[in-house]
Amino acid sequence: MSIGKIVKVAGPLVIAEGMRDANMFDVVRVSEKRLIGEIIEVHGDRASVQVYEETAGLGAGEAVESTGMPLSVELGPGLIEGIFDGIQRPLEAIMRVAGNNLTRGIEVPSLDREKKWTFVPTAKAGDRVEAGDVLGYVQETKVVKHKIMVPYGVSGTVETLKGGEYTVTDEIGAVKDAAGKTRPLTLMQRWPVRRGRPYREKRPPEMPLVTGQRVIDTLFPIAKGGVAAIPGPFGSGKTVTQHQLAKWAAADIVVYIGCGERGNEMTDVLGEFPELIDPTTGESLMQRTVLIANTSDMPVAAREASIYTGITIAEYFRDMGYSVALMADSTSRWAEALREMSGRLEEMPGEEGYPAYLGSRLAQFYERAGRVQCLGQEGREGSLSVIGAVSPPGGDISEPVSQATLRIVKVFWGLDSALAYKRHFPAINWLTSYSLYTDSLGRWFNETVAEDWMALRGRLMSLLSEEASLEEIVKLVGMDALSPGDRLKMEAARSIREDFLHQLAFHEVDTYTSLKKQYLMMKLVLQYYDQANDALALGADIERLAGLPCREDIGRMKYVEEAKAQAEYERVSALLQSETAAAAQEKEDF
Repeated sequence: MSIGKIVKVAGPLVIAEGMRDANMFDVVRVSEKRLIGEIIEVHGDRASVQVYEETAGLGAGEAVESTGMPLSVELGPGLIEGIFDGIQRPLEAIMRVAGNNLTRGIEVPSLDREKKWTFVPTAKAGDRVEAGDVLGYVQETKVVKHKIMVPYGVSGTVETLKGGEYTVTDEIGAVKDAAGKTRPLTLMQRWPVRRGRPYREKRPPEMPLVTGQRVIDTLFPIAKGGVAAIPGPFGSGKTVTQHQLAKWAAADIVVYIGCGERGNEMTDVLGEFPELIDPTTGESLMQRTVLIANTSDMPVAAREASIYTGITIAEYFRDMGYSVALMADSTSRWAEALREMSGRLEEMPGEEGYPAYLGSRLAQFYERAGRVQCLGQEGREGSLSVIGAVSPPGGDISEPVSQATLRIVKVFWGLDSALAYKRHFPAINWLTSYSLYTDSLGRWFNETVAEDWMALRGRLMSLLSEEASLEEIVKLVGMDALSPGDRLKMEAARSIREDFLHQLAFHEVDTYTSLKKQYLMMKLVLQYYDQANDALALGADIERLAGLPCREDIGRMKYVEEAKAQAEYERVSALLQSETAAAAQEKEDF
């Protein structure tokens, strides 16, 4: 343990001397208020400390005490349904102790030390175990079975293991290693946040993370274990899109990080999630959610800690064999915190004042995602998908944070303010967005949903692309200058935009669409184009085809319940066929 003294205070940065025995990234306690900080730079006996609490009132000469331990999180029962700040302090427990306002230097354990959990062992005395093996479980919520695993670095023979009621610090058993040393086991383990949790093997992205959002699943899918970015200007729907993904993505566990975002947005999450019913379990969505709330009025430095805290908790549940979805809203606020700390450290700035290591820090965060074979003899598979919102000023994605993110992620969902102003949500621009997972996931879609899924998707993208080209002509010479065939393409593309891609997040049916229903809707829109094209070739009037009564039924397909989707598709399909045939016949009769 090293104890030094403050020589300078510059906002969240404190310079202390007499810290020769301290190490990089050690957690320190600053002054008699015992503020939490982390060493981010060491020169001789001088250490630069990033303080995660308000430093007003600190002065030279006050003590800085190193704990000799890196910033770590407590991992065990009690995480699910928990609401933590950026350094894993439980906000509800703090409120009970100190009221509605965070008190500086308050020390509350991350996991409740008094609550007892029912531990059910699945291993027994005499079993050979290694790191990652499951010893038993705690039914943390109705939905989540919290697996108690052998901590990293421990292996040997189970000496004792008993079921019963335990707190997270009680000894539940012991393992004797090869040297004959006995290691006690508890329901809780600790892990340093800046170090990725180990796994046996990283596997390729071969299956999608189904989200129920049509523009994402059909056009720009993300793989399980994949990484995606949602850049967009203020008001374009980044937060709503992330809320939708948190609610409906096919993940066992959701970790939502509010990194420097406004407090009202986190309040929306806290208000909505407990009331939302998870469609797969029938229970509250909060029963599989962990919230990290580090809002914009909390200390800037803690934004970095919140990102690492969140992804470490997510990796822990991934190691249990679960599919985990992590939402970070937004990484731009974290980058701003890095810029501020870099400036106070007087480092050589990179582009627009951001630190030169901005890209590598972002990459270290995103590379912790993946679909992996977990440690342990069981060979469990878990996945961690990371979706990060980016908030470029004015929506200009040429700025450094957006560009550094785009060089790392494989999926880009570009939000467009023009679409948002037209009330087209999700406002994901289909011409600028992309997914590099599309080809590797194509086989899964064709085998699991329908053999022509990728062919239909390709046709949708082609029509949308052609519409963009034709719109340039329309702006110059008007719609009447287009040939009937081109006008039909414009009508089909409008149907794709309005009837398929437009999705109401707050409609009880339209908020989520299964892959089967997405396929039927996609097929119906393209059937309209194909059959209208055939009628056009027989001489049907383009105005008549553009105004077919069944087009309204095609538009209403999104509001049809999942159980009735197939029957509705067949009804509208038959109606479409008869109306296009009637339009062609009408021309012949004329």
